[in-house]
Amino acid sequence: MKFVRKLPNVDPVKHEELIRAQWHPLKEPKTFLGAFLLSIPFMVIAVCISFWIIKTFSGISLSEFGIHDDRIRFSIPISSFLWLLLLLVLHELLHLIFIPNFIQSKKTYVGINGFGAFVTTEEKITKSRFILVTVTPYLIISVLFPLLLGKFGLLTPAFKFFILLNAAASSIDLLTLFLIIFQVPTYAVLVNNGTRTYWKIK
Repeated sequence: MKFVRKLPNVDPVKHEELIRAQWHPLKEPKTFLGAFLLSIPFMVIAVCISFWIIKTFSGISLSEFGIHDDRIRFSIPISSFLWLLLLLVLHELLHLIFIPNFIQSKKTYVGINGFGAFVTTEEKITKSRFILVTVTPYLIISVLFPLLLGKFGLLTPAFKFFILLNAAASSIDLLTLFLIIFQVPTYAVLVNNGTRTYWKIK
């Protein structure tokens, strides 16, 4: 595992090598903006699912977040920034721990850029494991956590906010999940080259 300042770039030489070795490029957005725009429907769906889970156990309204009919008033304690940092770390850690042998890996990268923290790997990973790495932060933080917290009556406004925030932030992960499910055969292996993804039947 390596700590880096930015996501690895696509290596054109490696791209040609992968193509010659009959790896298939995943049909995916080439830019972050393109990925973000395509992920908006997944953001809406993810937030709605988490909202529904929260509402099943506890009432939820805009007033809990400082938004009223006649005014908007935010009170943001310093501790909220610490919780936000914790959420960011937890989200990326949940990606990381499901990457096989991530500690010994020389092709797994962790870092922070202008869009937040990131975890990526250029190790070869099976489709099922790639899906697990991709979707786990959303499932645990924005589905499992509200179910458990709701069951024990611990869904405070702060928890509700961070659960919904994580759901929204998982939109590109969910877009990736969608692309993998519908493009990659069941028994394929995937590998990243920078920000591009390739698959091949093992």
